[in-house]
Amino acid sequence: MAAADQTPLGSGFPAKSEPQDVLAGIDLTGKTAIVTGGYSGIGLETTRALASKGATVIVPVRDPAKAEENLATVTGDVSSAKVDLADLDSVRGFASSVYDSVDALDLLINNAGIMACPLERVGPGWESQFGVNHMGHFALTKALLPLIEKADAPRVVALSSIAHKRGGILWDDIQFEKSEYHKWVAYAQAKSANALFANALSRRMADFDGRAFSVHPGGIFTPLQRHLPKEEQIELGWLGPDGEVSEGAKAIFKTPEQGCTTTLWAATSSLLDDKHGLYCEDCDVAQLMSADSPPYLHCAPHIADEEGAERLWDISEELLAEA
Repeated sequence: MAAADQTPLGSGFPAKSEPQDVLAGIDLTGKTAIVTGGYSGIGLETTRALASKGATVIVPVRDPAKAEENLATVTGDVSSAKVDLADLDSVRGFASSVYDSVDALDLLINNAGIMACPLERVGPGWESQFGVNHMGHFALTKALLPLIEKADAPRVVALSSIAHKRGGILWDDIQFEKSEYHKWVAYAQAKSANALFANALSRRMADFDGRAFSVHPGGIFTPLQRHLPKEEQIELGWLGPDGEVSEGAKAIFKTPEQGCTTTLWAATSSLLDDKHGLYCEDCDVAQLMSADSPPYLHCAPHIADEEGAERLWDISEELLAEA
């Protein structure tokens, strides 16, 4: 099976573009969007940007009190409803409530996630990073697909990460039942799964002129780092010995506003009208990595593999059916 054509399109946007630049001239009035985790970090900025362009935005939230406080800073048609991506009954309940409130879903932004956390089991025993980041969104997207199909040229955007380069799907031990758990290996698997999911989903959306893409938002300091002690962030080079943001990180990392722009670009750019399932970064399609690729850029071949994407889709269907 062929690999996705990871050829940059020359969008013209710099890596640290701002939302207003990426969405210039775009009117989302009459469109409905869902942004998971859209009340914190880059998710909040994604919500803010979409609402500023006229979209009706629904935000699934795990922490209603925090969501109410943060979403009060957003101007526009924004509502929230409680959901826990680790709980399939909660996901199904949220999806059902969406059917009661909208006729079609134009944009689904699968933004929420957890990173590098200690081993935990969710649902029927899934490793939590795979279970929340991938399976929770897989279940949500499947449940909402009939609404997505009713929209005009809908798009689904899955938040992946450059961390996918650390490793792909552990086909023989996805849930770490046989091997020792490693939080970064698990995160790499989950983020690879997000990209492969978009690849496979986009083929299933093609019949109704839909598209799905995955994105690497860039390095951003957000609550996603909550499981990382300061010492580890210093070791990673994100912080200096004094605990402040390092000079290297300042050169690479983006603000939360800049961190949402690749999501916005993948959700709205006309350059992607005839593309499917690609992995994007810095407001463009990411190129396949080479020996001299920077560590924080480009796409590993395993997430552009359509055969791997289909294999993961089949496994995810089985896991969902068994849950």
